[in-house]
Amino acid sequence: MESIAYEGDLGKNPDVTEPAPTPALLDDVNKRIIDQLQQDGRMSYAALAKVVGLSEAAVRQRVQRMLDSEVMQIVAVTDPLTLGFTRQVMIGLKVTGDLHKVAADLAAVPEVDYVVICAGHYDLLAELVCTDDEHLLRLLNDQIRTITGVTSTETFVYLKLAKQTYAWGTR
Repeated sequence: MESIAYEGDLGKNPDVTEPAPTPALLDDVNKRIIDQLQQDGRMSYAALAKVVGLSEAAVRQRVQRMLDSEVMQIVAVTDPLTLGFTRQVMIGLKVTGDLHKVAADLAAVPEVDYVVICAGHYDLLAELVCTDDEHLLRLLNDQIRTITGVTSTETFVYLKLAKQTYAWGTR
């Protein structure tokens, strides 16, 4: 095993390997940065700095650290209907065998945008975005139901999206 030196480790025995430190919880400033970016992902570092009371450089460093550590992502979210995807569904899947393998196979389907391993009536839930019902049928019949381990599926067709948010905060 490789020995890793951390800041403040000077003078410690270099042959002693210590476990990697656990990630620190988000401090109040990082939480405020995330809150602001959830409201406006295009907010400038200068504007963020004013809101959270730090320099622009400090905000830039904090944002980059959170991106690098995958604490957060900054992404563009589209409306599928405006892009020609008129059919969205959630599929409940019952599975035998390795759930992780089936989830990975399902996640490899380009039209699948969400996969979760869950407890309850279904082993997996997956969201699909399709151009139309024919597209959905091809996906279900030719790709999803043919994945090894899938024993049954139930499709829940979205009639209207009543709420979708990514601003659940940092609690």
